[in-house]
Amino acid sequence: MTAVGVRIVQKVSSTRAFAKVGPHVMPALDRAVHRLTRGKVLLSAQMLPGVILTSTGAKSGLPRRTPLACMPEEGGSWILVGSNWGRTGHPAWTANLLAHPDAEISWKGKDVPVTARLLEGEEREAVWKTALAFWPPYAAYQARVERQLRLFRLVRR
Repeated sequence: MTAVGVRIVQKVSSTRAFAKVGPHVMPALDRAVHRLTRGKVLLSAQMLPGVILTSTGAKSGLPRRTPLACMPEEGGSWILVGSNWGRTGHPAWTANLLAHPDAEISWKGKDVPVTARLLEGEEREAVWKTALAFWPPYAAYQARVERQLRLFRLVRR
């Protein structure tokens, strides 16, 4: 995608209207395309790198599959931002990782067992700055809510 295209998508994804529609449409499309392509394609990954996170439900104990944007790090770890599209509550997948940090991601068609760790303090602030440079709309999401967006680092088990 061109730089102009990226800026347009960033602008649209920062709007309140997209925050209402996106969470219902994008994950369903991502899950369907991911299944149909046997884990090779995520539609949202055309803009941002993405994973399918399989976590254990905090309350149910059942497996939960969630398509998410991610920020790959050198050395083979990933950062996940609990933006929830700029909506008020934390996304359910963040509670799942807090309750059950061992999870699995589908990354570029491969299943990778991971352990998640909530980032806090100075470490969180440093990663937050990197996340804002990586995807500027996170600033708009944070500005709309009073909660602090949760950041997780996933490392291979």
